Amino acid sequence: MQDDALIAQAQAWLAEDPDPDTREELARLIDTGDHTGIAARFSGTLQFGTAGLRGELGAGPMRMNRSVVIRAAAGLAAYLKKHGTPHGDDTAGLVVIGYDARHKSRDFAEDTAAVMTGAGLRAAVLNRPLPTPVLAFAIRHLGAVAGVEVTASHNPPRDNGYKVYLGDGSQIVPPADAEIAAEIEAVASLTTVPRPTEGWETLDDTVLDAYLARTDAVLSEDSPRTARTVYTAMHGVGKDVLLAAFERAGFPRPVLVTEQADPDPEFPTVAFPNPEEPGAMDLAFAKAREADPDLVIANDPDADRCAAAVRDGADWRMLRGDEVGALLAAHLVRRGATGTFAESIVSSSLLGRIAGKAGLPYEETLTGFKWIARVEGLRYGYEEALGYCVDPDGVRDKDGITAALLLTELASGLKAEGRTLLDLLDDLAVEHGLHATDQLSVRVQDLGLIASAMRRLRDRPPTELAGLRVTGAEDLSRGTRTLPPTDGLRYTLDGARVVVRPSGTEPKLKCYLEVVVPVATRTGLPEARAKATALLARIKQDLSEAAGI
Repeated sequence: MQDDALIAQAQAWLAEDPDPDTREELARLIDTGDHTGIAARFSGTLQFGTAGLRGELGAGPMRMNRSVVIRAAAGLAAYLKKHGTPHGDDTAGLVVIGYDARHKSRDFAEDTAAVMTGAGLRAAVLNRPLPTPVLAFAIRHLGAVAGVEVTASHNPPRDNGYKVYLGDGSQIVPPADAEIAAEIEAVASLTTVPRPTEGWETLDDTVLDAYLARTDAVLSEDSPRTARTVYTAMHGVGKDVLLAAFERAGFPRPVLVTEQADPDPEFPTVAFPNPEEPGAMDLAFAKAREADPDLVIANDPDADRCAAAVRDGADWRMLRGDEVGALLAAHLVRRGATGTFAESIVSSSLLGRIAGKAGLPYEETLTGFKWIARVEGLRYGYEEALGYCVDPDGVRDKDGITAALLLTELASGLKAEGRTLLDLLDDLAVEHGLHATDQLSVRVQDLGLIASAMRRLRDRPPTELAGLRVTGAEDLSRGTRTLPPTDGLRYTLDGARVVVRPSGTEPKLKCYLEVVVPVATRTGLPEARAKATALLARIKQDLSEAAGI
């Protein structure tokens, strides 16, 4: 775009921008002639997809800001009105709106409520920053036609996002995402979007109370409630709700990582507010060495994910998402759960073996709870990125609060038997084979590097990784018999599996690795783990070379 046209576009945006902060930012760029800064903000638009919107805060269509949110809300409102209400009458549909404690989250929530009200829909906003699963619960609980959660989950402090649910309580999937995106694109000017200053409802704690009451369904009535925990909210919104849920359940009050307990949009103690990131759990581990609990639990900032750590020898270590996923599945099977167990294709195949042994239906889906939550007859779903749906009748999404409850119940039961979560993992390895997983994740500045790596793997797919022959190579962009198309590659090896895909929410290329090593007895576990570790390291190296990353 020529400089003059770029400046004209920025000036037109500035004239409509309702936010003094981004107006000041953009005016400064225009006044100083910072064409590079302007181009970075006006080189396109944030794309609305199945993850909604997510991006860096700032001025312009390539950033998250009030103008972008107002357009997104207007597009969603137009889509909802075209598709009518679920009641088959003239009742205006209800849209429930939640938000986290990030910068601008409340502003974006109130803008959404104003747009929905101006469009003739009903809007209700949760009364304070609350976990994403509370919003997902509220949609079904209140009979809403849609829900919006303003959150960037575990992204860096500079980001925010806009997640959309429809009336079934699940996140949007195609074709709804493209249809909403088309309605957003049709919003020519903010001056055409009515935004009254009142007319929407601010919900009281009744919805939160109902969510907490629903958590009773997660636990067995007569289960032990003795496990002691250390808990970190990772500077997010999980603390008050988790503490209330634990108190209601009768668990000992968790020991808090005080430095990370309260919401702080700057996330001052971590480089990335994600329990999976190196260093993010250091303060929790320090507190665990001091408090000597049975379990360490962490939520991400919007509390839809749950991480856990256990004592392993002399110190503490994080459990992988796949390990927690298998533990919760085994616990539910032992409790006599019925229904379908489901996971995404990037998660460990151990879940399928657990379900098969129990005679339960099992399904694989594409990545994301937008797909897992739609599995017919779902009883339990999980994804390796610390997401667990343990009560799909209450929340059709991942829920870090209820997952923490169920995991603490399991730890309590094992404690009563003189055992630990690691003992149960050993049992599962002997029964089903040692399923070891790892991830090769590459964060990039230039998104072209991700496209280049995917193209290279498609053009020259590996025939062998870590000395294991590739017996099957699937380009998932073509779809499969059971999966719709997605940008990904899946390799099946003798005793291993690899899935490669671009991240849907971060500038990352992600490679998900799994090896399965048979184990006859518990005495064979150390050797099996050593073999699995060596294989995973070699697969990482060979895959990195094949992808050119």
